[in-house]
Amino acid sequence: MNLILFLIIGAIAGWLAGTIMKGKGFGIVGNLGIGVIGAFLGKFLFGVIGLSVHGMIGQLIAATAGAVVLVWVVNMIKK
Repeated sequence: MNLILFLIIGAIAGWLAGTIMKGKGFGIVGNLGIGVIGAFLGKFLFGVIGLSVHGMIGQLIAATAGAVVLVWVVNMIKK
């Protein structure tokens, strides 16, 4: 059940990051990939700055923040 919840949060976070950074999503598979990688990145970044993540909303916020950073880095590399 935790894996399914993690994937759902990842997909939502990826969609949010796509909406924030690009104006549209990246498709279901793209959103899922960006969100899952962003979740790991967001949790790491939140830990570095001393913030802890609790609950589903906290996980979604951290995953979205990580996904936004990931999309930003990829856009910078592409240019």
